[in-house]
Amino acid sequence: MSIIAKTYIKHDRLALVPTLKQLEGIDIRVISHGNTAPGATGFPFLVEYEDRTELERALDEDPTVSSHELVDWTEETGIYYIEHTQETQYISTVVTEVNGFMIQTRTDGRGWVVRVLLPDREALNTIWEYAEEHDIKFDINEIYSSNDTGDEMYYGLTEEQRTALELAYEDGYFGEPREVSLNEVAEELDLSSTATSGRLRRGMGNLISATIIDQKSEN
Repeated sequence: MSIIAKTYIKHDRLALVPTLKQLEGIDIRVISHGNTAPGATGFPFLVEYEDRTELERALDEDPTVSSHELVDWTEETGIYYIEHTQETQYISTVVTEVNGFMIQTRTDGRGWVVRVLLPDREALNTIWEYAEEHDIKFDINEIYSSNDTGDEMYYGLTEEQRTALELAYEDGYFGEPREVSLNEVAEELDLSSTATSGRLRRGMGNLISATIIDQKSEN
């Protein structure tokens, strides 16, 4: 079953992050243009910023920007076609490789909020593993099945994290006093204690990001 995931990604060499760091209050969105061909390095962006001169100076100095071309400017909003350098980190290439689509991409702070449509959870795990290998911060804030109305939400958890957290909770791992040990939970999951600890920790981190932190950022 296909899914929609809301994710937050962050890395110093992600596209335009140096510009985000330099200009306070800037808002950037990728203009949707269908699926991204593997290896593509140029994308159209909608940029909202009060000072066009200062913006273009930051783009000139941005090590992730090879070139930028203004398509249109109205008041404090511009449309640019931006070509990226070879050093730029991408998430779009692996999304395309797993037959996914980036349906919404916008900046948030010094990173990007990305909504992706994916064929299944295995595709999401592949993207997560890619991010891990490339030291890209990759938080999963929400996951929906693409044909539901919002009732089925997984609060940023992969299936493996959800299973581990449910099992640990039901067995009393989070109780006070604790009713089972980490080793006992790991044995039921058929994992090492180190892998189990990491899965629980990442799962709780995603829960916090998808509930407390995510809701705070929207208020």
